[in-house]
Parts: sequence; structure tokens; C-alpha cells
Amino acid sequence: MKTVFVDVDTQLDFLYPAGALYVPGAENIVENITALNRFAGSRSVLISTMDAHTEDDPTFQTWRPHCVAGTWGQRKPAATLLDKRVRVPNAVGAYGSIDSAAQILLEKQENDCFSNMHLAELLAELNAERYVVYGVVTEICVKCAVDGLLKTGKRVELVTDAVHSLNDRAAQDMFNGFKKRAAF
Repeated sequence: MKTVFVDVDTQLDFLYPAGALYVPGAENIVENITALNRFAGSRSVLISTMDAHTEDDPTFQTWRPHCVAGTWGQRKPAATLLDKRVRVPNAVGAYGSIDSAAQILLEKQENDCFSNMHLAELLAELNAERYVVYGVVTEICVKCAVDGLLKTGKRVELVTDAVHSLNDRAAQDMFNGFKKRAAF
């Protein structure tokens, strides 16, 4: 069964106290994320979604400025990066070959990774039968990724010890909804 791992928004601004939009306690899942990413890179392919905002991004009317492209906070922890990676910006034009990539860095400007204009095409190219999802924030961006992947009709699994939330109640609601819609 071809599996694609999906690492959602594990970026410095979210994972560590010095980050602009720190998710309290998220640093505790970095070790699990690193292990999952390494496993994915050795056996499959990994899509790592990443916020990549401009300095005047409209999302900053809702959220504090964070993950501005090219800044410290927009980066992923070095341990979560794989050697063979390709960047897929949310911009018109081809994104290049993913044939030899172990990790695909999928840039986005909204909570939903499906807002990247290339994601549907990328998923079709990868032709996975199963998706394994983890990252931050459980009830926001992880939920968007899970919801979109479930719509593909493929199997979706959520790694609960490699996600972290801002609101435990909202995260539990997300888990309960996921269990009702997914077979795992």
C-alpha cells in the first residue's frame, strides 16, 4: 500500500516559545515528528506543509504575524528536514520534478493546505492509497489537511502523539469527528 506522510506546519514560529505564534507544549512533539519524517523518507514520500506569508499578508488581520517567508520562524527544525527535498510554492507555474524527492515542502498562505494550487495535482501524481497525518495545530491546520485528504476517498490516519492543539476541547471534537468519518 503506497503511503504518503503529511507533516503539517511544523515550523519554528509554532513549535518553540520564541516563535511568533507559539503553540504551548508543541516542542514536546518534535522528537516524534522527526522520527516520523525520517521513517517516511526511508520508505515513502513526505509532504511537509509550510506557512509562507508576505509581510503584509491578509491573514495577519486574524492572526499575529508569523512564518513570514525567509525568516527564522518560517523555517522547520533542521532535524525534521530530509536531504532530498523540493519546494512547491503556491504560485502559477511548474513546481519541478518530485521524482527523486523524499520531502516536498508545500507552501501555503491559508490554514488549509488545499489552498496551494498545486496540491491536487501533486496528490494525483503521488497516487497514494493511504495518508499518515501529524503536526500543528490539531484543530486548525491539521483538521483542514485531514478533511481535504478524506475527500480523496483514500485511507487517512492521524498520529495522535505527534499533534498538538491550542484548544483541547476543539481538538477532542476534531478527533471525534475524524473517528466517525474515517476507518482506521
